[in-house]
Amino acid sequence: MLEAFDSNWIAPLGPEVDAFEADFARSVSVGHAAALSSGTAGLHLALLLLGVKPGEEVLVPTLTFAATANAVVYVGARPCFLDSDRSTWTLDPNILEQTLASRARKNQLPKAIITVDLYGQCADYAAINGLCERYSIPVVQDAAEALGASYRGQPAGCQAKLAVFSFNGNKIITTSGGGMLVSDDGELVARARHLASQAREPALHYEHRDIGYNYRLSNLLAALGRAQLRSLGDKVARRQHNFERYRSALSCSHAHLEFMPEAAYGRASRWLTCLLCRSRSERDALIACMARANIEARPVWKPLHQQPAFAQFESTGCGVAEDLFERGLCLPSGSNLSHAELDRIIALLDGALSGARSDEAAS
Repeated sequence: MLEAFDSNWIAPLGPEVDAFEADFARSVSVGHAAALSSGTAGLHLALLLLGVKPGEEVLVPTLTFAATANAVVYVGARPCFLDSDRSTWTLDPNILEQTLASRARKNQLPKAIITVDLYGQCADYAAINGLCERYSIPVVQDAAEALGASYRGQPAGCQAKLAVFSFNGNKIITTSGGGMLVSDDGELVARARHLASQAREPALHYEHRDIGYNYRLSNLLAALGRAQLRSLGDKVARRQHNFERYRSALSCSHAHLEFMPEAAYGRASRWLTCLLCRSRSERDALIACMARANIEARPVWKPLHQQPAFAQFESTGCGVAEDLFERGLCLPSGSNLSHAELDRIIALLDGALSGARSDEAAS
């Protein structure tokens, strides 16, 4: 960052941006990358690059953060929300297959599909890509939560035509705010850079043939991203350690807790450690217990088909996602959690769960 300051390249262009894009593309095994102001900007641009138009349909998992579907609405398209696979918590390929077959019979196939690599676990791309190739539908990979994860030995982010990452403050690496759009298609990424730079044409004066956006990452923040990227492996290993520590400490005494499963096809980064409680009331009681100790925990994402902002859009199935939300709990998972902090959280959870069990036995 000091080098970036000294170079006087502070604006959304400069050598650190170029270097960050090159470093990042190599790290996720893709040919090209465009550094952006946010992951949401990347999703928006990805849909524009695919030519998604107002009124067209885009299939989206319901169990995800609102930004995934917000990008669909930005381009005037209609999200349709699909359920989760209980064995991975990601998009259910069987629901996707049924939905595509139904749409094909009506000659109403969606324009695109957005997958989500949820909480650091990749979706099942062999199944999903096979279906999408059958119907000639492009896939956008929302890998915002999955940097450092892998699918069949390959880094998350190289499984789709376009993929998007986030460097928001809560992600495994952060530029305080920022994102990256990646693809093996260099023309698409060049087009993304053009649109993200207010679509300015290479003329002496300011010439604009397209509507553009102010979506580029600054040189200063790109320098921060490069520095963070160097320690990605250590940060991911720490998140995975947190998950295993929680699971080993809590599963023996509280066998009813169901930690988020890891799919056999990959390695999850464990961006967040997530588990299922017996009930919503147990989950909420644990959140309240930790809040009293000034420790933050949250439910898993509320399904988008249950969000008022998306109430007018269609959904298919979604019973699994509703159950995951009803009982799902996200625990503190930062890469900088100390052993003492983990022990403190585990002791609080163990005490709360044991106390609840004693109360049940007494009644």
